[in-house]
Formats: sequence, structure tokens, C-alpha cells
Amino acid sequence: MALMNCIVLCLIILGIFDLTKVDAFVGSNSLKANRLSSTKVTNAFHRTKIPKRVADFEPLSNPTSLKAFSGFTFPSFDLKSFSQAKTPNKKISVITGTSSGLGKACLKALLAKGDYYVICAVRNAQKMKDVALEMGLPEDCYEIMELDLASLNSVRNFCKKVKSFAAKRPIDSLVCNAALYQPSKSIPDWTEDGFEMQLGVNHLGHFLLVSELIPTLNKSKDPRVVIVGSITGNSNSIGGGLVLPRADLGDLRGLKEGGKMPISMVDGKNFNGAKAYKDSKVLNMMTANELHRRYHESTGITFSSMYPGCIAETSLFREKRQWFRKIFPLFMKYVTGGYVGEDEAGERLADVVDSPICKKAVFT
Repeated sequence: MALMNCIVLCLIILGIFDLTKVDAFVGSNSLKANRLSSTKVTNAFHRTKIPKRVADFEPLSNPTSLKAFSGFTFPSFDLKSFSQAKTPNKKISVITGTSSGLGKACLKALLAKGDYYVICAVRNAQKMKDVALEMGLPEDCYEIMELDLASLNSVRNFCKKVKSFAAKRPIDSLVCNAALYQPSKSIPDWTEDGFEMQLGVNHLGHFLLVSELIPTLNKSKDPRVVIVGSITGNSNSIGGGLVLPRADLGDLRGLKEGGKMPISMVDGKNFNGAKAYKDSKVLNMMTANELHRRYHESTGITFSSMYPGCIAETSLFREKRQWFRKIFPLFMKYVTGGYVGEDEAGERLADVVDSPICKKAVFT
């Protein structure tokens, strides 16, 4: 076993193993529940100097005037009727990426609490219907709505539908979970709007989603926004500090220059698929921290960044080689001890949405 550990350590140092999501990360909530005892809390990003302008926007003091990209303003509220029969006395939660992995597990955990109605924000509605049927979900506890985070127009249309659906009630929580990981890409894919795909889906699409839904979230008695982070963006962890490439936003030169094709990286340098993912998760965590600092007092919304642990078998790794997908879970279980099953990870994420412990964010 000692020889095995030495070999593995060498592989880590050489960067062969990309330890994406090894430890648990909670960016703004310190969880004390027994089930979450293995979740690590880090304040590394609290000490990070937040750039004055991120993604070519600067939020204003009025939360309903929050801007995402140049010239963006909130649409007027023209909300239609809401079906009270579907959600009597239930909290309404919007979760992105509920058709697989962590999002699916969080959906299951929230519905098991018995007092949640979930809007499943997914790119493939038919796939979600099949998943719901497979899970045996009662039809009166969820709603499926199409959302393509690679299209800002799709995000805006989705938000209009959500506001219309919940016209007479607020949205109680928003979970920004969906993510794309393309470590093997040597040439970037691009979103409909011309942004590098991982940046567009993981960060920009979710940023616009949060911006649009703040006015209905802040009407809730206990509104929460949870953005799933990753230890790959934290230099204090093995996955973020030891395994190359490291996340590095530089001076945001790529965004300052427009952030669109042919610019593929936030720091303005040459494209690297694994780094693009790590950079996008850094932006996720910085966004949660900064939104909470700027808007918690005025809106009552608790903004959190939470990383539930290494779900080594999730579809997030679908672009990794088959041998890696077989060995990685075993490595995480028996060598690092950082393995977390989907159900447990989903319960952790659901607790950040629901637990009284997480009602007030912790910053140092």
C-alpha cells in the first residue's frame, strides 16, 4: 500500500490525475450538521480583491438595477397567474441541471423534505421527463422548464416563464448547479453569444440567471441563492494548487477586451480546457461572496457558494478517458478518502438550501 501511495503521489505531482472536486468546499456557509462534518470551509476568496468590473458589468446599489453585461436592465414585471393547487404551502426552488448528477440528487433530497416544489431547469426537457418517471416523482411536486445556459436569450426567456409561473408567490431559492467540464479540449467551443463554452455555461449564464431572479427572490421570507463551487479554484487544495493548470484570472484582461471569440480565456492568454473550467469556478465563488456582501442587507437574500465533495462518478467527467473514469472513483475512495456518493452530496446541497444553520452566511 505504501508503494501504491508513492506511485499515486507521483502521478498527482505530474498532473496525470486531475483531482477535480476532492475536498468539500463551502464558500459562504459554515455547516455544523453531522452529515456535513466533512465539509471544509475556506475563506481564501474572502481575502481576494474583487475586481471592480467583472464580466463587463458593475452591479448598482439598487438590487433591481443589477446589470449583467453592458446595457442590461431588468425587464418589467408582467406576471401571469400561478397555480396554487400545485404548490399549496410549499417552498419553490429553481435548480439548474436536475437531469443528472448532483442536480438530480439535490432534487431528490429537497422533495424528500416534503415541503418543496422544484422547477427543474434543464437543456433537454424530454430527458428530464424520463428521469422524473424513473425516479417516480409525483407530478404535483415539480415543473420542467427548458434552459440553455449557453444562450443568454434562453436564460432571459426562462426567467420570464419562471416569473409568470410564480406570479403570486416568490421563488424561495435558486441553485446554480449545472456545469460543463471540457479538460481535453485543445480548441474552444463557443456559446451562442460568442463566449468560451465553459465560461458561458458555468459563470455568465448563471450570473444572468441570478440577476434576473433577484426581484422575485427577495420577496421570499427566507430567500437563498446557492452557487456550486469547486476546490479546483482554490490554491489551498490538492486539486486546485498541486494539479496543473492552476486557476488564475490574472487582471481579467480577456474580459476587459470583450471576452468574446476569439478571446477564450478570462486572463486573455491561450486556451486551456482544464484551466477554463477552473477559472469559471473561481468566478462562481467570487460572485457568490460579492453578491452577499453587496445585496444581502438590502434584499435579505443569503448568497452561498457550496462544494459538496468529490462525486467521482458524476457525468461531469464524461469527457475523461474511460480508464480514468474507472480508476478515479477507486482512487478517491481508498487513497484520498475524499469520495462522496451522489445521494450524500445532494443532501449536503439541499441542506444549504433548507437548513436554518445556513440562513446567515459567514464571512471573515
